[in-house]
Amino acid sequence: MAGVRRAWRETVRVTRQAAPPGVRREIDAFLGIGPVQVAELELGGEPGAEADGTDTEAGGTRAGAEGTGRRAVLTPGPGSPPVTAGAVFVLVRRAGVPVGTLLGRVPEGADPARVLAGLARELPRGAPPEPLPAPPAASVVVATRERADQLARALDSLLAQDHPDFEIVVVDNAPSTGETRELIERKYGERVRYVCEPVPGLAVAHNRGLAAVRNEVVAFTDDDVVADPRWLTGLTAPFAADPRLGCATGLILPARLRTPAQVLLESHGGFAKGFVPRTYDPEHPPADEPLFPFTAGRFGSGANMAFRTAVLRTAGGFDPATGAGTPARGGDDLYGFVRVLAQGQRLRYTPRALVWHHHRETWRDLETQAYGYGAGLTAYLTAILVNRPALLPAFLARVPGGLAHARGLTAVRATGDGAAPGARAVPGGHDSRTHPWPRRLARLQRRGMLYGPVGYLRARRALRAALREAR
Repeated sequence: MAGVRRAWRETVRVTRQAAPPGVRREIDAFLGIGPVQVAELELGGEPGAEADGTDTEAGGTRAGAEGTGRRAVLTPGPGSPPVTAGAVFVLVRRAGVPVGTLLGRVPEGADPARVLAGLARELPRGAPPEPLPAPPAASVVVATRERADQLARALDSLLAQDHPDFEIVVVDNAPSTGETRELIERKYGERVRYVCEPVPGLAVAHNRGLAAVRNEVVAFTDDDVVADPRWLTGLTAPFAADPRLGCATGLILPARLRTPAQVLLESHGGFAKGFVPRTYDPEHPPADEPLFPFTAGRFGSGANMAFRTAVLRTAGGFDPATGAGTPARGGDDLYGFVRVLAQGQRLRYTPRALVWHHHRETWRDLETQAYGYGAGLTAYLTAILVNRPALLPAFLARVPGGLAHARGLTAVRATGDGAAPGARAVPGGHDSRTHPWPRRLARLQRRGMLYGPVGYLRARRALRAALREAR
């Protein structure tokens, strides 16, 4: 961890030296953000526990819940060491189901499980989750490029899924070495199928995976995640309950909060969409979403999404001129969401389907990400109108609200005012703004939004050239 912090501090120092005074002040504030531990807390433990914390087989601790006779079980987040004193980001579960997050501080010498369980029991209890139906057969597509170490970590978590019937397809996108193929052949054998896609671009890779899968539902995730063992079941079971469901998305939480960039991103909502399941139905547009369906970023993210395979194929898959690895920078997942909704299919967000995402680590990464998010947003809107011009009247009717929405997306976001004593409003809690959003990043996002349509058109030209070369 110390090595990671030294590396990004050196990167920020170089960036700061070339920056104007205003940006230097923002970078100085950024450098003051401290690391946060990541952990999980299960509140649905066994009855009859004593109040004293004891070690568990999983490396966590248990703490009795006063007056309830039940234990809370605290375990480190994926790849994290046991929890000690200091700031801790906690995913709270009840009976295994994610119900919320909190950011607590464990005093020196205190029992982390006891402290955090006390804070967690202040979270609203909510309605008990409905039992899941048996999930349909599923395929998981993971697109990757020259990141074999990260990919191995993701695949290990995918192979540990509790889903009864699934396959995994890895799409190696425009590889420059044989490292990914060698990893699959050496370590995963017949458990993982390898497919090579020579044309660069995330959407192109996803389309290649879509063409290769064999099952009723196709799920997509990234090579920089660790999937919860119940992820695939939680993400695909809703398709068995709703024949009009075309798409499902799930919860994305941070695997690590070691650097200021990771903490800053997550304190402004990260990729999470909350802990309340929700169905979006084009026949009954949500009253609180006046821009529906064009605010597709509200529905979920590409690191945790699934589609009914036949529905996505009928929609033509993803626009290959969108996504990471193209001049459009992003927007492929948003394009997929809107295309499915435009066919009259429903979309379901379910927080029971959890993946842990390894956020980018440096200030420079945040700059790239902010610009890319802005570009991807307007690139996908351009792609929708180019491919589905019939949606133009609906889009134009929403332009005034869309401009206000864009201003909100790129505004300089101030900090929030906290939560209950001993805890703070938190990353994942969501958009709690525990740290101010730098003006530099807001400006970059606006610039990206202006560039997005140009980037999309450039990506279409580049794609045509790449396809000609591939032939």
